[in-house]
Amino acid sequence: MNMRSLKAVFPFPELAYSAKKVGISLLVGSALLSGVAQAELGYPEKEELKFGFIKLTDMAPLAIAYEKGYFEDEGLYVTLEAQANWKVLLDRVIDGQLDGAHMLAGQPLGATIGYGTKAHIVTAFSMDLNGNGITVSNDVWKEMKKNIPNGADGKPIHPISASALKPVIDRYKAEGKPFKMGMVFPVSTHNYELRYWLAAGGINPGYYAPAKGDTSGQINADALLSVTPPPQMPATMEAGTISGYCVGEPWNQQAVFKGIGVPVITDYEIWKNNPEKVFGVSSGWAEKNPNTHIRVVKAMIRAAKWLDENNNANRPEAVEILSRSDYVGADYDVIANSMTGTFEYEKGDKREVPDFNVFFRHNATYPYYSDAIWYLTQMRRWGQIAEPKSDEWFMKIAKDVYRPDIYAQAAESLIEDGLMTASEFPDFDKEDGFKPAQSDFIDGVSYDGKHPNDYLKSFKIGLKGDDQI
Repeated sequence: MNMRSLKAVFPFPELAYSAKKVGISLLVGSALLSGVAQAELGYPEKEELKFGFIKLTDMAPLAIAYEKGYFEDEGLYVTLEAQANWKVLLDRVIDGQLDGAHMLAGQPLGATIGYGTKAHIVTAFSMDLNGNGITVSNDVWKEMKKNIPNGADGKPIHPISASALKPVIDRYKAEGKPFKMGMVFPVSTHNYELRYWLAAGGINPGYYAPAKGDTSGQINADALLSVTPPPQMPATMEAGTISGYCVGEPWNQQAVFKGIGVPVITDYEIWKNNPEKVFGVSSGWAEKNPNTHIRVVKAMIRAAKWLDENNNANRPEAVEILSRSDYVGADYDVIANSMTGTFEYEKGDKREVPDFNVFFRHNATYPYYSDAIWYLTQMRRWGQIAEPKSDEWFMKIAKDVYRPDIYAQAAESLIEDGLMTASEFPDFDKEDGFKPAQSDFIDGVSYDGKHPNDYLKSFKIGLKGDDQI
């Protein structure tokens, strides 16, 4: 019997919860309620919770934890609420209207260092890997194709470099026209991935200069990037306001279904198994509700495992859940196009991409310090961090925001519950929070999170060392 059932049986839910926790068997009618003692993890300080999300497929761990009763198993009664945009979502976590939220990985970091709204936000759970794409309009694609070689099957060879886009942008500049692209938020993965791809192809995506009051990100830019909310991306491109965009699913596949654009590359091809969203809470909330926080992470780890287990066997059911208006609210077929292990580029060019959406494999849920530091390097590279910072500074911010210690407590509790095994997690006795140096980037540059300034020096385009705008 789940916690909702317990709450219905007892007028005092804390007594029902206590009965479950200490393992007392209570006979109510024909229902036998029993549990296992877990003295090491206390009761949740707060049971009634409201979490925010944006209508994207990578909010799936929240939806599944709710629909499968994993939150209730932890004594938590959760309401999930879609938010208008990323700024509103962050502001509502900061002011306490939301207990936590599905966040862009850069949001807790940006808020904590004071880029935009200043607030200390922490994360103990990474929601997924990969999941984004870059789409261009049909007109731009027609011109890009002239610069892309075909394989033996007559289809474009992937991954497609932004160097194929550079002649198109050069023509726009020669004609005195700006080349505009959309991304979802200044500290979004999408912004940094789009910038990374453009710069790797010799296109300058522009700089920020917050100390000078310029937060456009368009200083010295060859391509002008601006914020567009994810669900509005296809319509904005169709209207001609932008010529392309970087966004999460299902909004790349939506362009294919509508026949208005072509996804040219996935973020898996830009940086293999890159971290994408996180679950964020304010540091004050985390300090006030430590047991609740651990239990939230427990429920979401279980949801992530469910999403990936048995070679994604549960994905069709997940797609049905996500297609509901309460969650993503897009057509089943649009969501399924990427969530079930395929991705459609040009209409009819559907390819196998089994790891396009990863929720648990490859330690996807673990909040690595090296992931945090990568985002901080990109903030520095493009001027959001205006002045040079030491390697020690990068490490300090990563540890202020990313909380693998909380994640480890949740994982160990799941192991003690008998719900998961130690082999499904990193070895917490040896884990230092840093992935080995990674070279699976489209430009072949190697990233070692322990040496962020050396990493920045490896790029031809971007701030490094003492550079300032």
